[in-house]
Amino acid sequence: MKYQETLDWLFRQLPMYQRQGASAYKKDLSNTWLLMEYLKHPEQHIQAVHVAGTNGKGSTSHMIASVLQEQGYKVGLYTSPHLIDFRERIKINGLEISEAYIVDFVQKHQSFFEQNSLSFFEMTVGLAFEYFREAKVQFVVLETGLGGRLDSTNVLHPLVSVITNIGLDHVQFLGTTLPEIAAEKAGIIKTERPVVIGEYHSETFPVFQSIATKKKATLYKAFELSKIAWDCDLKGVYQQKNLKTAVQTCRVLQELGIKISEKALENGLKNTIKNTGLLGRYQQIQAAPKIICDTGHNKEGIALVVEQLLKEDYQELHIVFGVVEDKDLEGVLPLLPKKANYYFVKPAIQRGMSELLLKSKANELGLMGESYPTVAAGVEQALLMAKDKDLVYIGGSTFVVADYLTKLKIEIKPSMD
Repeated sequence: MKYQETLDWLFRQLPMYQRQGASAYKKDLSNTWLLMEYLKHPEQHIQAVHVAGTNGKGSTSHMIASVLQEQGYKVGLYTSPHLIDFRERIKINGLEISEAYIVDFVQKHQSFFEQNSLSFFEMTVGLAFEYFREAKVQFVVLETGLGGRLDSTNVLHPLVSVITNIGLDHVQFLGTTLPEIAAEKAGIIKTERPVVIGEYHSETFPVFQSIATKKKATLYKAFELSKIAWDCDLKGVYQQKNLKTAVQTCRVLQELGIKISEKALENGLKNTIKNTGLLGRYQQIQAAPKIICDTGHNKEGIALVVEQLLKEDYQELHIVFGVVEDKDLEGVLPLLPKKANYYFVKPAIQRGMSELLLKSKANELGLMGESYPTVAAGVEQALLMAKDKDLVYIGGSTFVVADYLTKLKIEIKPSMD
């Protein structure tokens, strides 16, 4: 198989949560453990920082990886979902896994995958762990895909676990209350391994405290740090919380005897995008009109993005907005500013919400605009209407941003091909 054929097979074989929703969620780690045994336990060769949370885990993971890179370590980074290319999920020192490695891995193990009905996410985790072991990386920073306790990444014993924050997202899988969701995320806390908590919430912190105590895991409160003096190239006021979480995690690694200089901390934060190739976090595409895209997609994430947008200097605000079918519109839509021109779009995935339905629901709340069948069409119209001193925001879903960046064909850092 060629690369695209291999990707098509991976995406086609079994349901994937990002595309199909509930039917793709497996409440069991037995298949992942079976795969680890088959691959001769690559997870046992990984020194990891394991990151979970409702929002901010991607930004936080990239910051930590960047700091470790600045120190001179060989660092693996595992994240999801991707925006433009599947290979964004698996990187070493900012360089994407090669197409050839993916093709060879799938061809070599395809029979096993089919015989055991492995999910897309299980296969991808196996691919990443095997790749990192073969490359002899010194550290791996990895984020969970969904939840924590039953996430496929949760088969290793990390140096430190990190939980960024908790919000009411994926309630159909993780629970309908903040404490229930917190307990699922806290499943990544391991016995006698430190855990960093990014944000304080009266309903969730006691859950973390209780589980950490039971597991004799030292708990660190990133939210108690003073404002970080160093700058980060990830823009947006909301990144301050992620910044504290990343710095606290690096401090814990220092306590564990891992060398991280203050210069590496400063430069790593300052060069996160440069070092890791992160896309879609309050990313400015152009200046006149200013275009901002952001992957914030739930109530908490969108609230932070809107807060930042309203602090920008512009004449008129244009919002290209799309969501997926299971999105909590009653929680999200009231957060959006009424004083804006809206372009309602449908992301190009199976569970993208109809742009007509989204427009109808939004119009009921006074969010006025027209609907467009694709992200590209919505953006095109927004740019036709926007003047040089206006602001165009593209978001609502990771998949809206993915469609937009794919259309732009943004040049990412060179791969390892």
